[in-house]
Amino acid sequence: GIETLKRLISLDSRNFDAYISLSQAYVQQYIGAGDRAAVSSNLGEALRILTDAEALAQTPTAGKNVPLSRVWNERGYVYKLQGDATKAIQAFRQATTLNPDNSILLYNLGDMYYATGNIPQALDYLQQAVIVDPRDAFNRAYYAKLLALSGNLTAARPEAAQAARLAPKNAYAVGQYGVVSYLAKDAATARAQLTQAVTLDPLRYPEFYYYLGRLNLDSGELKAARENLTRAAALGNNTPEYLYYLGLSYERGAGAVAPDRLKARENYEAALKLSPSYRLAQEGLS
Repeated sequence: GIETLKRLISLDSRNFDAYISLSQAYVQQYIGAGDRAAVSSNLGEALRILTDAEALAQTPTAGKNVPLSRVWNERGYVYKLQGDATKAIQAFRQATTLNPDNSILLYNLGDMYYATGNIPQALDYLQQAVIVDPRDAFNRAYYAKLLALSGNLTAARPEAAQAARLAPKNAYAVGQYGVVSYLAKDAATARAQLTQAVTLDPLRYPEFYYYLGRLNLDSGELKAARENLTRAAALGNNTPEYLYYLGLSYERGAGAVAPDRLKARENYEAALKLSPSYRLAQEGLS
């Protein structure tokens, strides 16, 4: 752990990998902490150690520098955890400049652009990641999803299908094929792929339960819709859309499934607490 790595550095102050590992250890301790306030200094400590690592990674010539790219990539992760998207993007961009043919670095930069709502830039970097490593199903699936969200379903569908073919046991790749199929209004493929994805990995991807719930709502299967949207909201409890559509599933009634206005209202209110300007939830309460 942290103390072992500190000892290693005290014995060998030129050990670059030890500095990177120590920075990562501080970050992992922060991520895993039940009480993050108790380890609030960890991220600053990680950045301080990365400054030491940077001094070791410097080379006299400009251009490609893999060790220095690792320093900037780790900085990007820390800034992301600190909620500083601008600094995170700058750090990930610096990492890709120093090591342009690394699909992980390209993914990190694209992912950060997506997190800030910049889909064109996200698409650009994810496309580069796919070109650099065509057999990486995760990057290709993410690229397909971004294509679909940007409205280019014609390009998105073959990319998503290819990702799922490359890794049929990868829940993310299979599930994104389902998401893209849903957005392309191919309900049969969407249902098959999303069901397979949540079977492969039941706890990691709330988005897939959300889209299953949307499929259920579209076809009037209210009991299944409530079950899937409850799972989505429980696993992804900071996403207002999941709560809104869960509310909508309770507002509706069909056959033996009665509407539950109280639960609908509770979920609309919870969605608005996360996103006060969320129009659909406002309309649900009016």
